[in-house]
Order: sequence, then C-alpha cells, then structure tokens
Amino acid sequence: MIQYSLRCAADHRFDSWFQSATAFDKLQAAGMVACAVCGSTDVTKELMAPRVNHGAAAPAPAPAPQKPRLSDPASPAEQALRALREHVERTSEYVGRDFAQEARAMHSGDTPHRPIWGETRGEEARALIEEGVPVAPLPFLPTRKAN
Repeated sequence: MIQYSLRCAADHRFDSWFQSATAFDKLQAAGMVACAVCGSTDVTKELMAPRVNHGAAAPAPAPAPQKPRLSDPASPAEQALRALREHVERTSEYVGRDFAQEARAMHSGDTPHRPIWGETRGEEARALIEEGVPVAPLPFLPTRKAN
C-alpha cells in the first residue's frame, strides 16, 4: 500500500491510499482518481515523501480494559443486597405464592403476626396496599428461582 498527497486543478489537496504506484497510474489513466472535494478527475501527485506500508507487524493493540470476573470481590451494592437477602431469609418465613392470603390473614387478626415474605402478582400487591396491608417489594428473587 502507498499513500499519495494529491491536488486537483481547483487546487484542492487531499491524500489517498493505493495498492501500488502502478495501481495509481492505471486508475488515473482510466479517470477513476477524483478530487475528494469537487470530484474533478484532473488530479496530480504533489511533491512528497511517499508513505509506504511494508506489511510490517502492526503495533500491538492496547490491552482491553479488564472486565470484572465472577471470582472478583462483590461491589458494595452487591454486598448490601446479599446481606439484605440473608437477613430476610434468616429472620422471616417464606410463604411462596400464598403471600397475599397470609398477609391479609395477619392484617385482619385471623393468624398471629410474624415476619413473612413471598411472591404475588403486581395487581394483588396493589390491592394489599389499597387495603392498608403494609407490604414492600424486595430487590431479589427467592433462591430457588435465582440462577
């Protein structure tokens, strides 16, 4: 590959790469070398020191930034979520999909109050809130559903 500095009849100057000096001559004779600014095919080489690519080894690319590995220590946010999950699992009872039913029963006094957690659909959670049942979403899935 060779890079030439070129100039058109309108005095626009630009650079272009060619496969070889012979390739440039053939393309110019065929009218296929055109000014990058005005499109004129009246193009000549400028006085220059040609830049030739000898196929030498390219410089090594910069190392990619390190991505976190699963074995790396957890971020502070991940540590806080893990601690919350462990606390909830240790200090409350998982009631699964019966959460809404259990929460209503405790709120109405039909069953004794105890810390519970579980699963429910969004509209059911909204209904619990509208009924005055104190509930809050948790930022994690039950262990059996986590990957």
